[in-house]
Amino acid sequence: MATVTSEIVWLISLLRTFGLEHNQAASLYCDSRAALYIAANPVYHERTKHIEVDCHFIREKIQAGTIKTFHIPSRHQVADFFTKALGSLGLWKNFNKNSPKIFPQAWEIFASAVNLVKILTGPKYDGKYLHKLIRKELGDTKLHQTLTNLVVPTFDIKKLQPLIFSSFQLTNHPILDAALSDICIGTSAAPTFFPAHYFSNQDTHGSVRDFNLVDGGVAANNPTLIAISEVTKQIINKNQDFLPIKPMAYDQLLVISLGTGSDTSEQKYNSKTASKWGVISWLYEDGDSPLIDCYSDSSKDMVDYHNCVVFQALHSENNYLRIDTDTLHGNLSSVDVSTKENLGNLVKVGEQLLKNPVTRLNLDTGLYEPVENGGTNEAALKRFAKSLADEKKLRDSKSRSNKGAN
Repeated sequence: MATVTSEIVWLISLLRTFGLEHNQAASLYCDSRAALYIAANPVYHERTKHIEVDCHFIREKIQAGTIKTFHIPSRHQVADFFTKALGSLGLWKNFNKNSPKIFPQAWEIFASAVNLVKILTGPKYDGKYLHKLIRKELGDTKLHQTLTNLVVPTFDIKKLQPLIFSSFQLTNHPILDAALSDICIGTSAAPTFFPAHYFSNQDTHGSVRDFNLVDGGVAANNPTLIAISEVTKQIINKNQDFLPIKPMAYDQLLVISLGTGSDTSEQKYNSKTASKWGVISWLYEDGDSPLIDCYSDSSKDMVDYHNCVVFQALHSENNYLRIDTDTLHGNLSSVDVSTKENLGNLVKVGEQLLKNPVTRLNLDTGLYEPVENGGTNEAALKRFAKSLADEKKLRDSKSRSNKGAN
């Protein structure tokens, strides 16, 4: 709340500099009743004596009529989507509720035949429910309105080129400031599963551009390298939001790369069988798509291999955390089996993955090996979270100091 209040005060001061008076209190929504009560309550209790100066700063602005606070339930706090980790229970309930409607299942006795016909004649799913859900959740929100920077890879099927929607590029390429709903629908349009997505966007200068998008995984099944590249470009361009460090100062980067799991350990393909495949078998074989599996797995593994080499070469391997598993078998490795049983089993896999030791790619063998004294994935995530939280507090403190000086 203190950070947002500081931003409001600064914006009002900026408007006043341009001769524009803002006489109404700015509305500030918060999902914590305790924070709102402490900020508004002028009585100091024993239990709140440890509250930092931030509390007094907010209370002062409330009393001055600069801001007016309101409570909003967490489930309605849209900003949380971009600023907070989704609770496992809430995420599970949401996914469990909507998955069967996003991926409607055919009757088991006819499933294989129905799925084959769908894949050969069009996308497996029409995507209508998914599109409706995305548009309902995101509304008219555009890329520039997100509370944190986003980098979303897609692929333009008409131009046969990767297309990256990046918050960092909006200043030079305002035409990319599209609706988040269109960006999300486009990057989730997985070939053979969902239809490609078309939309047009007009920027503030009146320019119009058409977009013909499919899943970003076609261009970057592991988007980690794209995120690193975007940050590196900002450092090279001396963006003031980034520390003045060298572009290759990987010791100043913290990278968490989360995989979606695979079944490569199952070794379900071999050259003897593949040597007899034609076009149809490469596209669809016993419920799987060998061509897509080969492409997607090799794409994500090469990115991870590159990152491991670079971070280790620059002695920053502890700043790169890759969490993934290649032990998913059967329905667990499927993209779209949305039965209650399978979704429940996936939750168990995720919980176990947190307890597993941190692994790192052995550059000599190409295999993942536990890191000595690396702890568990859960402990590593907590360590990263603390580092990020400490850095954010430091930057917020400097930001308030600089604005106060101005």
